[in-house]
Amino acid sequence: MSWMDSLDHVMSNQLEALAPETDQHARFPRPVVDALAKAGLLGLVSSKDVGGLGLGLAEASQVVAKLAQTCPSTAMIVCMHYCAVAVLEQLGPEDVRRDIAAGKHLTTLAFSEAESRSHFWAPVSTATQAGNDVLLDARKSWITSAFEADSYVWSSKPLAVEGASSIWLVDAKAEGLSLAAPFNGLGMRGNASSPVTAKQVKATMALGEDGKGFDIMMGIVLPWFSALNASCSVGTMEGSLARAIAHVGATRHQHLDSSLADLPTIRAYLAKARIKADMANALLQDTLAAIGGGRADTMLRVLEVKAACAEAALEVTDATMRVCGGAAFRKEVGVERLFRDARAAHVMAPTTDVLYDFIGKAITGLPLF
Repeated sequence: MSWMDSLDHVMSNQLEALAPETDQHARFPRPVVDALAKAGLLGLVSSKDVGGLGLGLAEASQVVAKLAQTCPSTAMIVCMHYCAVAVLEQLGPEDVRRDIAAGKHLTTLAFSEAESRSHFWAPVSTATQAGNDVLLDARKSWITSAFEADSYVWSSKPLAVEGASSIWLVDAKAEGLSLAAPFNGLGMRGNASSPVTAKQVKATMALGEDGKGFDIMMGIVLPWFSALNASCSVGTMEGSLARAIAHVGATRHQHLDSSLADLPTIRAYLAKARIKADMANALLQDTLAAIGGGRADTMLRVLEVKAACAEAALEVTDATMRVCGGAAFRKEVGVERLFRDARAAHVMAPTTDVLYDFIGKAITGLPLF
């Protein structure tokens, strides 16, 4: 069975039934995550040398987009896992890498902080030397898979040198970590994205050199996160459109012997949404090609793709709610859940507004930072 066939199997046998419950109860989709692990998909981007599938960002994008068609919460869990794995594959210990490849270890990023908010590249949390240990203190504002993952790829101020940040591997069960509050919000309700406080938490190990965290964030994490976050938005649009199209085709005006799809206004809204979704996906595919080929415009595409796909998802899911009318507000149609989930991406750091500023600086020749 190919990795894509394995993904389809997990989706049809577990994800589709569990997605509404994941949202309704704000429950982490552990059975689906376990099934993805068993299918080898948590090790998708792990090197073959440690037992993984040895695939890359393009394939990770396909997985995240496919999951998001049905459950954006699950897609975001996998998105953040792959982003953290990208760091660990270059800088992490072999035993953790092998566990990830074997589906025994879920990881995630822990960058955003209460004090610096969406400026994830500027942590104010600290790392201090205590004998042979490094102790971390922080108020992380959002960690996806908080207390569900096995480890965090964690940022702080440098330990002993000048620089913007340092990156650490942290055991998610380490003493001193506490959950400020479980997440109970508008959308992405099942990904356990919650504030986490750290008080004198022992770091497992440094990932890279002290003070070089910014380089890791920009060189490894940002391309993966932007592309995979955009993939989640693209998948959300596809899922929303599929549900809306099915609804308008099946819903009829009995007295006119016609369906909602027979109305030109409905078709026009769907056509515009289809165009918007296809444009977003075209930019995503070009971004993946730019990253893969090391093109000169790679950073511009990385900045553009998350903003463009997040904003497109807002418009497309708004259109699908509109064409489905009052029925869209019912849970069983499935459109309102994706409408809510789509609202997360544009406020997820780096936010769309921050990205607009970066893009403006880039195209006018100004330094980004």
